[in-house]
Amino acid sequence: MTTASRSEQSPLPVRAPDVEQAAERLGTTVRRTPLEHSERLSTLAGADVWLKREDLQPVRSYKLRGAHLFLDSLDAVQREAGVVAASAGNHAQGVAQACRTLGVSGRIYVPSTTPRQKRERITSIGGDLVELVLIGDTFDDAAEAAADDAERTGAVQVPPFDHPTIMAGQGTVALEAAEQLREEQGRELGTMVLPVGGGGLLGGCGAWLRERCPSTRIVGVEPAGAVSMAAAVRAGRPVALHEMDRFVDGAAVRRVGAGPLRMVQAIGPELVAVDEGAVCTQMLELYQVEGIIAEPAGALAATAVATGVIEGLARADEDGGDVVVVVSGGNNDVSRYTEVVERSLVHEGLKHYFLVTFPQEPGALRRFLDRVLGPDDDIVLFDYIKRNNREEGPALVGLEIGHREDLEPLMARMAASNMEIERIDPHDPIYRYLT
Repeated sequence: MTTASRSEQSPLPVRAPDVEQAAERLGTTVRRTPLEHSERLSTLAGADVWLKREDLQPVRSYKLRGAHLFLDSLDAVQREAGVVAASAGNHAQGVAQACRTLGVSGRIYVPSTTPRQKRERITSIGGDLVELVLIGDTFDDAAEAAADDAERTGAVQVPPFDHPTIMAGQGTVALEAAEQLREEQGRELGTMVLPVGGGGLLGGCGAWLRERCPSTRIVGVEPAGAVSMAAAVRAGRPVALHEMDRFVDGAAVRRVGAGPLRMVQAIGPELVAVDEGAVCTQMLELYQVEGIIAEPAGALAATAVATGVIEGLARADEDGGDVVVVVSGGNNDVSRYTEVVERSLVHEGLKHYFLVTFPQEPGALRRFLDRVLGPDDDIVLFDYIKRNNREEGPALVGLEIGHREDLEPLMARMAASNMEIERIDPHDPIYRYLT
């Protein structure tokens, strides 16, 4: 059955009028976030690129749009029963803000892996109206606990993405961006690049764009370690990923929603994936060049543009439209930047790890330094592991090189040194303990 025939046989969860009504209902509750031109990304893409700064919402993410709209739609009986929600962090903050604004009590379940900064923000925003519950390691663990709570207590569950009202609220991002581009810049929206986790933002924005801006190119970006939407599209139904990299916590969803998938099947966006290391590099670039503190999920869309995985962006201006990139969130824990820098260096080919077997004799380390290291190579880790026997002992050595091209000469010097040196493959499971 074709996508078109599926669309004709069953109504879509969200249509453009739903998004427009959502925008009217939200009014001034959400901030009309800026649309800022990025010289850096424009140069890389060969087209004018604009950043939709959803990281500047009161809760520092677009999630407030759907959460507030959902709670505002509850009747008096439902509000009295209270709400429960599951989240990796940003949805929780949106629900907490909506609870506080509308005077609704709520319990919010988040994975124990949720960054501390997000946890503290949830309790600060919600105040006495919100109880935070840590449970499990993944969003799915939190979602199961929230569902059990709702069934047991009668509280209303606030879905993070799989609900028409939530998607309609998130879809106001596209409506707003298109209006800003037209009214403030006199330009048209040619391509919209969106991060993808559970699919609510993509589904809602895609619903409005397909009806109101049908020529707009829609691109959804997933982290390479959690391509749940692409897997669902291939299977024709939501499927659970067996393995998942949780680093991009705001988009690391094991299973997408049925509603968002239905929308994706209807609107037919392009789906691309970007490596988590590239996301880290982009987080650093956004901070150092644009002065934007983006969380990993917030940098997903910009990463796709910067790395060139979206083909044909350079033709966007010729086709009559600019590129809008959604910076979806800025709730990043500063303590994570050590890992961000590490992952970025590894991805850029500037940091490598080796197991070096040193003979137990004077001058062994000096020979390694003289024969192997180049002028721009720096030892950033040296961990003597153990003494296997009286003649030799291994050490874990981390090297940071000046340029990616320096690796081949480094490996050649290692081979010529007659020392026993083993490079640790970045794809080896043991590597995750080093980064």
